Amino acid sequence: MKVAVVHEWLVDWAGSERVLEQILHCFPDADLFTLVDFLPDNIRQRIQNKRATTSFLQRMPFSKKHLALYLPLMPFAVEQFDLSKYDLVISSSHSVAKGVITGPDQIHVAYTYSPMRYAWDLQHEYLRGKDGRGLRGLLLRWVLHYLRLWDSRTPNGVDAFIADSEFIARRIFKTYRRSADVIYPPVELAYFQEQEQKEDFYLCAGRVVQYKRVDLVVQAFAQLPNHKLVVLGDGPELASIKRTSSANVQFLGYQPDEVIREYMQRAKGLIFAAKEDFGIVPVEAQACGTPVIAFGEGGACETVRPLGVAKPTGILFPNQSSEDIVVAITQFEANASAFRSEYCRENAESFPSDNFRQQLRDLINRQLQTSRSNRTARLVKPTTRSQL
Repeated sequence: MKVAVVHEWLVDWAGSERVLEQILHCFPDADLFTLVDFLPDNIRQRIQNKRATTSFLQRMPFSKKHLALYLPLMPFAVEQFDLSKYDLVISSSHSVAKGVITGPDQIHVAYTYSPMRYAWDLQHEYLRGKDGRGLRGLLLRWVLHYLRLWDSRTPNGVDAFIADSEFIARRIFKTYRRSADVIYPPVELAYFQEQEQKEDFYLCAGRVVQYKRVDLVVQAFAQLPNHKLVVLGDGPELASIKRTSSANVQFLGYQPDEVIREYMQRAKGLIFAAKEDFGIVPVEAQACGTPVIAFGEGGACETVRPLGVAKPTGILFPNQSSEDIVVAITQFEANASAFRSEYCRENAESFPSDNFRQQLRDLINRQLQTSRSNRTARLVKPTTRSQL
């Protein structure tokens, strides 16, 4: 069986790339396709040192640093991959990867982190900033309209959807009217060791982009001068957030995985303000024995046990606001003894890598068996009286 794996792009190492790593672990002989491949050589071994077949966007000016400029061309680019010789196609998609063209006798399984969130239900949130105003905003709205029209045809080429959370399964059904099996993303539990002793600071870690709402976390700590916050990560929002931050907030910028792990182990709590599809960072923090204070919508509702249930691992706050974060931190401190490191670690152990791989294999095997049965039924036609 020939297998193709189609991933959006390889630019850095984030949550979707960790899932890609496990998909390739299941199918080590698969050929890899991405729009662009700029993955640093020092982490390429995590995808078995594979070099991806790339699209024409790889050779376009500034595509390495400003790939978003080519968003309108991405649907056309992904459709140019010739996958006709493959029996099984697995797309790893949060944007356009699931839009590859496949034939009626090929199986296409789409592991979906989300339908294009900026084109569908989160469009207005993305357009609230300066990019949504004036002529530039009008052009961007037209591009997103075009992307929605294109994206509406992509479910027709998918045999089975996999969602990374129940929240995303609901979003897939709302957007495409297709059901999806849920397979939670994998967490490398062996890499994140539990640490019981904590230091007197909170942690916010991840890309500093608009929807992560790091700005709200920093604003909350301006109201909590006696509490310390460490922010790990880089992104386009970082400079503006730093300009308005208070003295009790420390920005360390981009850090390698081992530094992030160390801070997760030492922090008294992780603060996560995004409405995330799944959110692997809160699970990694819990694997380190660190409780989580998170926005109570999206994937965090499936990964954090809130105060009030058995063996709580964190606090879920109801609204994306700095005031709600302040209230949640106050509540967290008042109930600090309820959040034990072993509870956090136990909860994180619900998301191991081997579970992900086994569930993925099982689902794909079911799809292949269904395909073979259907093919056999077409070949073995019943004899009718008129044929005698």
